[in-house]
Amino acid sequence: MTAPITPYVTNSDNGVASTHRVNSEDSTDKSNGVILSENESNKVFNVTSNSRRQIGIISAIFLIFNRMVGTGIFATPSTIFNQCGSVGLAMFLWVAGTLIAASGLMVYLEFGTAIPRNGGEKNYLEFVYRKPKYLVTAMYASYAVLLGWAGSNSVVFGEYILHAAEVEVNRFNQRLIGLACITAAFLIHSTSVKWGLRLQNALGLIKLAVILVIIVSGWVALAGHLKIPKPDNFSNAFEGTTGSAYGVVIALYNVIWSYIGYSNANYALSETKNPVRTLKIAAPTAFILVSILYILANISYFAAVPKEELALSGRIVAAAFFNNMFGNQAERVLSVFVALSAFGNVLSVIFSQGRIVQELAREGILPLSNIISSNKPFNAPMAGLFVHWLVSVIIMLGPPPGDAYNFILNLISYPLSVVNTAVAAGLIYLYFNKAKYNWYPKIRATLPVAIFFFLSSLYLIIAPFVPPTAGQNVYEHLPYYLHAVVGIALFAIGAIYWIFWAKIIPQIRGYTLTRQSVIQSDGWSRIVFTHVPNSEKHQLSAAHF
Repeated sequence: MTAPITPYVTNSDNGVASTHRVNSEDSTDKSNGVILSENESNKVFNVTSNSRRQIGIISAIFLIFNRMVGTGIFATPSTIFNQCGSVGLAMFLWVAGTLIAASGLMVYLEFGTAIPRNGGEKNYLEFVYRKPKYLVTAMYASYAVLLGWAGSNSVVFGEYILHAAEVEVNRFNQRLIGLACITAAFLIHSTSVKWGLRLQNALGLIKLAVILVIIVSGWVALAGHLKIPKPDNFSNAFEGTTGSAYGVVIALYNVIWSYIGYSNANYALSETKNPVRTLKIAAPTAFILVSILYILANISYFAAVPKEELALSGRIVAAAFFNNMFGNQAERVLSVFVALSAFGNVLSVIFSQGRIVQELAREGILPLSNIISSNKPFNAPMAGLFVHWLVSVIIMLGPPPGDAYNFILNLISYPLSVVNTAVAAGLIYLYFNKAKYNWYPKIRATLPVAIFFFLSSLYLIIAPFVPPTAGQNVYEHLPYYLHAVVGIALFAIGAIYWIFWAKIIPQIRGYTLTRQSVIQSDGWSRIVFTHVPNSEKHQLSAAHF
């Protein structure tokens, strides 16, 4: 039995016409609404109890910081250098990737402050792309549910732990430790939101300290104080540049992947205190901090690790850096801290992705939506977190080493470019249709920034189809474009699901899908899909006339 439907009220606190549903109980937060649509089925609203808003500015900063700083800055500089061939091009791509990520930050900041509710880009796409009805929701659901984002850094956690213990890494011990990592993250966030956030904050401080140590050590390396002869990586910085389109796009992918997470707080705005103000402060603060740390850390790596060693270091480039600076024992200690950084990222990823799954379930999109949308028994989205845990574990344990596993890792990143392109295109469309959508937010990315982010994301969609030069294919036996094709197919799966769910089955059974807004007994608003028999719909139309 659903809770009674209560009236809408509107306000314009966020610079745009907004709406939320008011619960008669005093525990409901009435201060944060979202954009009002003329169409009842497209009204976006947000109601939750004040007790659920546990994310403040500091926690929001670390929610973003932990998602951005996983293992990327400790691992990907080697891959980026290999694809570029030179120090100069690698540094240039880090700057270019920073600018692209900054434009994305501004786009998501505008959407997040205008629609401050859980779900992130799901809400933004639904707000803009309203026809055909529910199509974009189904396509996004396929992408969000079927990709296990937390799996990759769980595996890296296992690799660094084994490296610190001086145990030979193999498929089984690496993934077994990775399984323990992601399971611990799932259990922590499933049982206590508050303590999960506190642990994330603590791990964020640890990884911040580690990066600062790398940066300061880099300054020492530039002065020539190393355990090895001083590398001369900055002379003739562009020597060896490969310059292939495929290599550049793979390198740029790795740079942008290191910045993924600038929108992480957008997924939990229903649980954020004063979400508009918090996001305005937390997102730019975290992004600027990370950008500065990344550039300085790369300079440190190039100051202390010779090109030959950098090219061979793989995912443990930070360990090679510490070995050259302080010796073997320091390298092992550093590996432990990098593993903790990976764990902090896994905590942050599963925190946000689980809430996306829950938000999709709250709209009745997923099977077993009543269960997955629940916050029982620990006042946390355990079922939503479990779905993401399960998909991540399958992705982590299933594929064998080699091409299959690399394919899965590349597949995770590609669809995000598709989503970013759609989000940026949606914002551009809003700028030209402000009156129609009543779109007048206080924070604006501006049209040039939105266009830049759109073109950058579009490039990342198209470029993987450009044939690689000899020796640069990321796979040994698979087609170089396979992850891109399968990534697009994920959205096609959602579209096929929509055809059956929203068109064919309703026509066969004689009903129409409609969305109904309800407030559950736990005080959290929810949109549910209901089946209105066509006969009843015709009766209502006849009575109207």
